[in-house]
Amino acid sequence: MLSCPHRPPCPGCPRLGDPDIAPAARAALDSLARARGLAGLTVVRGHDTGFRHRARLAIRGRARSPKIGIFEAGSHRVVDIPRCLVHHPLVNDVAHEARAAIRETATPPYSDDAHAGLLRYLQIVVERRSSTAQVVVVTNDDRSEHSATFLRALADRLGARLHSLHWNGNPARTNAILGPHWQRIQGPDAVEELLGGARVFYPPGAFGQSHLELASRLVDAVHAAVPEGARVLELYAGAGAIGLGLAARASELVMNELSTDSLSGLALGVAALDESARARVRIAPGTAGSAIPKMDAPDVVLVDPPRKGLDPDVLASLVKAPPERLIYVACGLESFLSDERALTTAGRLHLTRLDAFDLFPHTDHVETLAVFDRK
Repeated sequence: MLSCPHRPPCPGCPRLGDPDIAPAARAALDSLARARGLAGLTVVRGHDTGFRHRARLAIRGRARSPKIGIFEAGSHRVVDIPRCLVHHPLVNDVAHEARAAIRETATPPYSDDAHAGLLRYLQIVVERRSSTAQVVVVTNDDRSEHSATFLRALADRLGARLHSLHWNGNPARTNAILGPHWQRIQGPDAVEELLGGARVFYPPGAFGQSHLELASRLVDAVHAAVPEGARVLELYAGAGAIGLGLAARASELVMNELSTDSLSGLALGVAALDESARARVRIAPGTAGSAIPKMDAPDVVLVDPPRKGLDPDVLASLVKAPPERLIYVACGLESFLSDERALTTAGRLHLTRLDAFDLFPHTDHVETLAVFDRK
């Protein structure tokens, strides 16, 4: 049985130690599998400690006694979590050095009530191949000069463990973590991961999965569902974690993304493909709905939408003109269940596979992989 030194009041792992996905998610997905005549739900699990390669941590408290962690439920009170069980050890190491650098430089953490202080958040991404950390320091400022002393101290403390250091400015009174101002202080522009046989690049503003072991297995499962030589349209592609590896076996691949930061990473990933694979790939920036006309009658459509689910115009298009195969990767269960009903009610698509990936151990969240085939 797992025992965490930070519970309570840390709310990060409400189901710590439970051996399955959340009961409500299990019941909903089991019910769906039965209703669609499937043999059952496959649940894919991985390591449940030390798995989190990506973390965003709030910085609060005082310069002489800083707290780096997550908010208590319903508050802006930060729980300091120096020995978090689910963080990769390097995430905890970076947070430890940041606490020391705050005390050393007397740099004031942010205060929500007063909208004062400098240090707001710490974003840490561990690159597996180098065992180093991409670190973003978010400050309550529109210039990096006021945090220069702290940034130097943190870089010195991390030494060879530092992949890159970035400053982000967020001077607005807001609950958003990242602001509009960026500066790379040192190191490469992006961390690199190998997923599905492809090099995938993550600039500091791009979305990435935190449980990379299971994310890799999810990518492999998607690839296994794509026939050799298929024409593939990927919507909500992000930095290309799922789709880039398909370039080696698809006859044509159109990849859509809206986020500027993810598009930057996606461009790096396409450039890293070999010449023959790169020639088969096109990037379609913009909304997912605007990308649908970019490929006429694709064999496979791959979607990985945000938690709110498919955009209404995308859902309507898939219902009206379904592909031979639709592969849906869902991080929002309720929105997925709603989209699934719409996709199958029209009678032209049927659900043929349903897997649950426990990408968020100890929580109520689950990642779902669904495959639909045209009747």
